[in-house]
Amino acid sequence: MKPGRQNSLTDVAGVLVGHDHVLDDDATLGSGAASGCTVIRVPGGATASVDVRGGGPATRETDLLDPSNSVQQIHAVLLTAGSAYGLAAADGVMRWLEEHGEGIPMDELGHVVPIVPAAGIFDLPVGDWATRPTAEFGYRAAQSAGTAFAVGSVGAGVGARAGQLKGGVGTASVVLEGTVAPGVTVGAIVVANPVGSIFDPRTGLPWGVAGDGPEFWGLRPASREQLEAANALGPKQTTLNTTIGLVATDAALSASACKRMGIAAHDGLARAIRPAHSPLDGDTMFALATGKFELPEPAVPLPAAFASELPITDVVCEAVAVCVERAIVGAILAAGSVAGIPAYRELLSSAFLPKG
Repeated sequence: MKPGRQNSLTDVAGVLVGHDHVLDDDATLGSGAASGCTVIRVPGGATASVDVRGGGPATRETDLLDPSNSVQQIHAVLLTAGSAYGLAAADGVMRWLEEHGEGIPMDELGHVVPIVPAAGIFDLPVGDWATRPTAEFGYRAAQSAGTAFAVGSVGAGVGARAGQLKGGVGTASVVLEGTVAPGVTVGAIVVANPVGSIFDPRTGLPWGVAGDGPEFWGLRPASREQLEAANALGPKQTTLNTTIGLVATDAALSASACKRMGIAAHDGLARAIRPAHSPLDGDTMFALATGKFELPEPAVPLPAAFASELPITDVVCEAVAVCVERAIVGAILAAGSVAGIPAYRELLSSAFLPKG
């Protein structure tokens, strides 16, 4: 597999992403304003599922995504800050979709019901506790959704904290090669806000770089002084956290196959965050398939077993884990300091290889 054209979730045809957030320049822990949301929109709908692994999730419409239930497609997904309060932003996403005729058709009059599953992170101690996403945040994020979007301390990740360091929004994509699903794109977007650590205390390198090597990211081990400063921060001092995200492919897959994608997404999460899926996290990963890519006819006839979607699901799931791992690393490297939470780039700056 090779990185997608933009190394972004929106390399998957049919997927759009938008953010909305508020951030005061003087935001500090317990005061100011730092909160937002991120919307993934799929015009025309997409097959979807979800997998929840954390002990304390804040979610909406996740039961609906069980492959055994009636509704098989969604129209948008909300990733939000503000814990359970922030789930109110989904109302605004639904309103925007309804105004644009996106949803399950209900009658000949054009009435629709948009399906918008959602998950939230706990970041309320960052900035003013009363500042959290409302329906207006969700409306604006849905309205702004496009193929280009920012990463780092933006959207749902503006107040995120990843262990000791600043968390945020990250994304990644790959294009599959080989004989099973050549040309299929797989992508991920993640809001990293775990209680677990995101870097190796022995080297200062993010755990998630292991699959690619530090050079892939332009990194090298941090200096002893930098390591001492980073390790002196100690563990994250909060009992509620959560990493949430979404993985997608342009292959045509069933809801059951999307469920397997959601499961595989947590493999990537566990590679980049230690520990993951704790009772103090609400780790939730959505998965969707847009079906926008048509696989070419194989040059050589394949065995009958390859007529099912299982081989495609297998290679897609392998790529999903890679994308999530990379998206988490990307979120940490792109994040900037907010509310006094140190960013990786600032605290471990010696870990970056010089350009040229």
